[in-house]
Amino acid sequence: MTVVVDEQVRTEGVTLMESEASEAAEAVRRLIHANAPAFAQLARMLRANPPTRVVTCARGSSDHAATYGKYLIETMLGIPVASAAPSVASVFSAPVAPGAALCIAVSQSGRSPDLLAAVKSHQEAGAHVLALVNDESSPLAAMADTCIGLKAGPERSVAATKSYIAALAAFAALVAEWARDDALGAALARLPDQLEIASAFDWSGGVRMLRDANNLFVIGRGYGFGIAQEAALKLKETCGLHAEAFSAAEVRHGPMAIVGEGFPILAFATSDMAGDSVREAAAEFEARGARVCLADARAEGACLLPALLDHPALEPILIIQSFYHMANALALARGHDPDRPLHLKKVTETR
Repeated sequence: MTVVVDEQVRTEGVTLMESEASEAAEAVRRLIHANAPAFAQLARMLRANPPTRVVTCARGSSDHAATYGKYLIETMLGIPVASAAPSVASVFSAPVAPGAALCIAVSQSGRSPDLLAAVKSHQEAGAHVLALVNDESSPLAAMADTCIGLKAGPERSVAATKSYIAALAAFAALVAEWARDDALGAALARLPDQLEIASAFDWSGGVRMLRDANNLFVIGRGYGFGIAQEAALKLKETCGLHAEAFSAAEVRHGPMAIVGEGFPILAFATSDMAGDSVREAAAEFEARGARVCLADARAEGACLLPALLDHPALEPILIIQSFYHMANALALARGHDPDRPLHLKKVTETR
């Protein structure tokens, strides 16, 4: 039996968010296979003509993917990465200083007017525009000097899942080629299979802990900070739950003052030194009486939220895959329909 949801069709008992999150592994397989020549060609060009700066243009989930890309590029290539404010072009019509730059635009739809205006301004200043876009018929795809199709297929759920994961994988594929990082490349090759494992993990403990929550912090660090941002957004969108994302370093400043007995914390720890910082913050919060829900790649499935141990740069992709299924279940447990978030639509046409 099927159910119609605002002209979208889903199988009874399975939301669009749930079914599309389950398609992420196959989307990443398509992405890697279809774009391998393009990644290799772009990497050769970037090595021959290194940009002095990288600028990302994105909003929402795509901007959280760009945060992940920033950490990859800065740690593995040493090139500064900044997030462009689209309103600088669309509202203020301010010019961009010329220079050797790479502009990476990330979008599911490729149609938001302010995003297109920002990309155009950087392109006119001489930047090479790389589009990571799911809709390859979009204006963004047509504008780009290099277009990488995310290959996620139609995404009908308002809450992006598989296209976000594909965008993370695209950043990893770009950096693996650009930096000639064999270890990252090998991890990327096994990523689709790992995603299938992560998709089946039982995160029901998180649903039980957060079902009656009103506010919480989501913490990560390094490669894991972008997924902390994404998780906080999804909890707001789909669960009606006020969630704020913090770096494990920043949360020790002002935000820590409101954490006390019973305050919920969702923490994502990778197996590297950045993950150590998350583990330390989680332990400190727990000592204050906070309710901590930790996904820890180093624990190899031993904690409340099981996570896979892999290349530290790819562990966040595996963690967010598991999180999406938890967020869907949490939304339903809280009486929300994750496919119909209040006041939201799929394409946000900000000007």
